[in-house]
Amino acid sequence: MSTSHKVLILGGGPAGLTAALYTARANLEPVLVEGPQPGGQLTITTDVENFPGFAEGIMGPELIEVMHKQVERFGTQFIHGTVSKVDLSSRPFGLWIDDKEHRCDSLIIATGASARLLGVPGEDTLMGYGLSACATCDGFFFREKEICVIGGGDSAMEEANFLTKFASKVTLIHRREEFRASAIMVDRVKKNPKIEFLLNRAPIAFEGDPQAGGLKNVKLKNMQTGAEEDFPVDGAFVAIGHVPNTSLFKGLLDMDENGYLEVQGRTTYTNIPGVFAAGDVSDHRYRQAISAAGSGCMAAIDAERWLEEQE
Repeated sequence: MSTSHKVLILGGGPAGLTAALYTARANLEPVLVEGPQPGGQLTITTDVENFPGFAEGIMGPELIEVMHKQVERFGTQFIHGTVSKVDLSSRPFGLWIDDKEHRCDSLIIATGASARLLGVPGEDTLMGYGLSACATCDGFFFREKEICVIGGGDSAMEEANFLTKFASKVTLIHRREEFRASAIMVDRVKKNPKIEFLLNRAPIAFEGDPQAGGLKNVKLKNMQTGAEEDFPVDGAFVAIGHVPNTSLFKGLLDMDENGYLEVQGRTTYTNIPGVFAAGDVSDHRYRQAISAAGSGCMAAIDAERWLEEQE
């Protein structure tokens, strides 16, 4: 026995919640599926100072809570669970949430992307306390501080360059001698007088106390000698890329080489009519809460108009 919905939204971050807000106010009775990390990446962000409307800033989890309450006010239903299977071959589309079948006339995918992390001790407890995976979000907090960026690809080079706007010194730490980044990006970083390189080093732990000043030290392993070293620092940025949460849709929806959903032109339409993509799941360029929310609004309007056309 399946349950039927006009609009089903996957993802409880800014994109999914904004899509729910707009579709609820359009009387489409949306159902939003919150996965294992309701709120997405904002739940591991401490201070958010760049979301319009909050003059004094707001904590990431608090921002999600405020958006959640606003969406609830307009009657959005929430399901907590994991989608195990999807069927997009015909409408109504089929989704199995914790093995229960749901059908929907339109689907908005806002499952986001996850920052690749190192998986070393201290990373989870110090994230948001001197440790970050988003230079654009958190660079401002490190004015005149000495920080490090971990990674060797284009994203690491980009973040290191960007962070010199704030930090007094940026050390780029990479586990090898050679970089995966494009030559032009490496040259740009090498020409920046504020950036130094620490090569053949891999972080094995982040040390500090979230309640007492946050991150204080990055424990490094010398990849040539095997020796362990301390690297005292005011802040650290993990910049080893992001992974879009799109594995469910492989072979079903068009994606780029990195797994991000492809949309048509300046819309949120995917290659399957009635399926829309919003937020970081289709955006590897901006990756901000406000741009995710904006695309959630676009997906809701696209879905509303598309449903009207079908009727």
